[in-house]
Amino acid sequence: MEAEVIVVDTNLDRLRFIDQIHKGRIITLMSDRLTLEQRVREADVVIGSVLVPGAKAPKLVTEEMIRSMRTGSVAVDIAIDQGGCMETSHMTTHSDPTYVVDGVVHYCVGNMPGAVPNTSTYALTNVTTPYAIKIAGKGLEEAVRDDAALALGVNVIAGEVTNTGVADAHGLASAPLSTVIDGLA
Repeated sequence: MEAEVIVVDTNLDRLRFIDQIHKGRIITLMSDRLTLEQRVREADVVIGSVLVPGAKAPKLVTEEMIRSMRTGSVAVDIAIDQGGCMETSHMTTHSDPTYVVDGVVHYCVGNMPGAVPNTSTYALTNVTTPYAIKIAGKGLEEAVRDDAALALGVNVIAGEVTNTGVADAHGLASAPLSTVIDGLA
């Protein structure tokens, strides 16, 4: 479509990967406030997709940045299920998906994959089935001990919150997963 696509991130390895697979057709930039301000101001479409696993998304796109965009520009906040990464975002629905702030159209639908339920279910199933098989074969504690990737998905076990982002978001104490798992042995 000949769009100029710019990806802004704090993860240098991810930016290098994007640059490599897209062979330089996508501009990749390290994220900082000045870069965000400039790129948001110049963009026709801004897609915010910040994810801090288990925690609320930080508000990286400010009201001032949204005001700096041209009238008719679009802001899509994919992080809305975690509170949104734009100060002007509030959750909308598939039946009433957009609203306008300072001339900028906002799309902040919660559970965006719900618009394509069959496709999203197949995608989620393909990713999660191997973990479910490990848990069924070994039991949760042993599967978590053996698979670091699976362990990253544990938020609560044996009544203990093990994900600090989840704990912080809900004002609860957290315990290291390894401590809780070792206590179950």
